[in-house]
Amino acid sequence: MTETIELKRVGDGNLRAQVYQQVRLTIQHGELAPGQKLVDVDIAARLGISRMPVRDALMQLVHEGYLVGTTRGFTLPTLTATDVADIFEVRRLLEPRAAAHAARTLDAAGLKTLAAALREAEAAAADGDADRFFQANSAFRNCWLGAVANERLSQTIARFVDHVLVVRLRTLSHQPTQAVIVAGMRAIYEAFVKRDAVAAYDRMTHFIQNAEERFMKLSPPFQNSDGEGKSMSRRGKS
Repeated sequence: MTETIELKRVGDGNLRAQVYQQVRLTIQHGELAPGQKLVDVDIAARLGISRMPVRDALMQLVHEGYLVGTTRGFTLPTLTATDVADIFEVRRLLEPRAAAHAARTLDAAGLKTLAAALREAEAAAADGDADRFFQANSAFRNCWLGAVANERLSQTIARFVDHVLVVRLRTLSHQPTQAVIVAGMRAIYEAFVKRDAVAAYDRMTHFIQNAEERFMKLSPPFQNSDGEGKSMSRRGKS
C-alpha cells in the first residue's frame, strides 16, 4: 500500500527540511499506518520537485529510527519484543528525570496548556473518541517536554516515544486503558502544579510502568528478528 498522506510545498525554501518536517509530523500524529509505504519518486512528482531532497529527508528519518527502507519505498519499522522492551527501559531511565526538571521550570502558561490538554483528554475518553484522545495526550506530553531546559534530553525522549507509535496507538485507542492514562496524567499535572520534583519523578515512573503493562496485555505475540512469534515480558523474554 503506497502513501496517500497530504504533503504541501511551501515556497522555494529548504525543500528537504519541508519534506522532513511534514513526514515526521504525519508519523507523530499517527497518520501513517503500519505497512503504508512512502515512495520518494511519487512524493517528488506531487510536490513538483526533484527526487533528491525527498530521498534525503526520508533517509534522515530512517537514520533517526522513524522509518525503514524497503525495496519499494519507506515504511514504519516493525518492532520486535526486544525493541519495545528496550525502548520502555530507556523511557523509564529518562522521562522521570525530565519530569522532575519540568516541575521546576514550567511557567503559568505551560500549566494552563497542560490543564487544557488534560480536560480535552478527559472529554475525549468520556466520548470514546480515540483520535481526539491521542491528540490531547500528545499535546500534554509535548507541553511538559518543552519545559525541559536540557534540549538533548527532551529531544531524545520525544524520539523514543515517537518510535513506539504503534504502542501508543494501541494503548491510547483502548477505552479502559484511557481511564488509567487520564489518572496518570492528572497525577503528573498535580505534581507540576505543586512544583514537586520528587512527586513528578515518582508519578512519571509509575505512569510509564502502567503504559508498558497495559501494552503487554493488549499486544499479540511479537515477531523476533528470526520471524518467530514471541510474547513479550519486561525484558523481552518469553
